[in-house]
Amino acid sequence: MELLRAIENRHSVRQYLDKPLEPKIIEALTQRIDEINAHSGLHIQLCINNPQAFDSKMAHYGKFRGVQNHLALIGPKGLQLQEMCGYYGEQLVLYAQCLGLNTCWVALTYNKKQSSALIDPGEERACVIALGYGQTQGIPHTVKPLEKLYRVDGRKAPVHELPEWFLNGMEAALLAPTAMNQQRFIFDLKDGNRVDAYALSGPYSAIDLGIVKYHFEIAANALSTDWSFE
Repeated sequence: MELLRAIENRHSVRQYLDKPLEPKIIEALTQRIDEINAHSGLHIQLCINNPQAFDSKMAHYGKFRGVQNHLALIGPKGLQLQEMCGYYGEQLVLYAQCLGLNTCWVALTYNKKQSSALIDPGEERACVIALGYGQTQGIPHTVKPLEKLYRVDGRKAPVHELPEWFLNGMEAALLAPTAMNQQRFIFDLKDGNRVDAYALSGPYSAIDLGIVKYHFEIAANALSTDWSFE
């Protein structure tokens, strides 16, 4: 239930207070990152006291202010890297929300060269996540009509045909952050218990797919575990 509340309460925040992360918060984040990296094979890093990464014209264009910390989403080069970074990065976003922190996914509007993250040979950085104590808690983003984002066995279908667990998952997916708030994804319910989630064309749509799949998974599993992603 705590993660479901985090999904509902979490909004993108771009302006941060000049307040350092407490040692216990750093310890908790580091432990969770280590667990995720061990499980996924990623090389996600917590970059603390690194304001230089957001001291650039691009960052100012993105309306970022006071960003002292970020998560660098790094992993082995490959076709699945972006979706994996979206899926596991959003786990850290919601965990940070539970710890009382604010976040914002960032793809372009930061200074890559000034990030303190280390990228090993054969790795690349998918994006970063700004992290800290927000000046505000952010505001909800606009969402597309639910009917535009799902199918049932490849066809459009009324909401009343959806099983409750699938509807719950879709409502959580609507709350997920996506690049430029485009929500370019589709969830197709097949044979009543299989879900084919796929991204439509668009910038960073693979990262977005990983994010929305994690939201869907949390909310759907709250009502039923008798389903699976294809």
